[in-house]
Amino acid sequence: MRGLIGELRRYYASSRAIFSGRWPALYRACERHKNIIKFILAGGTATGLNLALLFIFHGLLKLELLVATSAAFILSFLVSFALQKFWTFRDSRQDKMVGQLFVYMGNACIGLGLNGYLMHILVEKFLVWYLLAQIIVSLVIAVWNFLVYKFFVFKKK
Repeated sequence: MRGLIGELRRYYASSRAIFSGRWPALYRACERHKNIIKFILAGGTATGLNLALLFIFHGLLKLELLVATSAAFILSFLVSFALQKFWTFRDSRQDKMVGQLFVYMGNACIGLGLNGYLMHILVEKFLVWYLLAQIIVSLVIAVWNFLVYKFFVFKKK
């Protein structure tokens, strides 16, 4: 495992050197906003994993939809938490992890409620097409989540 991690670090360092050399302005912009970029990549990874696991559990293994959906959600939720904690916000503290997980879960529940409420307002009151409304709501919740994670869940001492 250490060999693999060392190899990944070398690959990362050489890729970073090439990127900064070829596109220095873009590299500086990415460095300035790397938490946001990592947040989006981590969320996209968790979403992709959720869909892949749902397909595996329900589509291939023929588990009941509720069981498959729940299992996919739980596993992708844990991956999302780990990516946001350790990679996006570089919070390696182990002593706070259980509390952070519960706050993270509570925020997910708030996001679910907010999603339903905002969808209702946009679709029913303002007559926005439901898919466009979901895109708008997802962006609002993503900004909310980023701020909550940065300033409350994984805040630095």
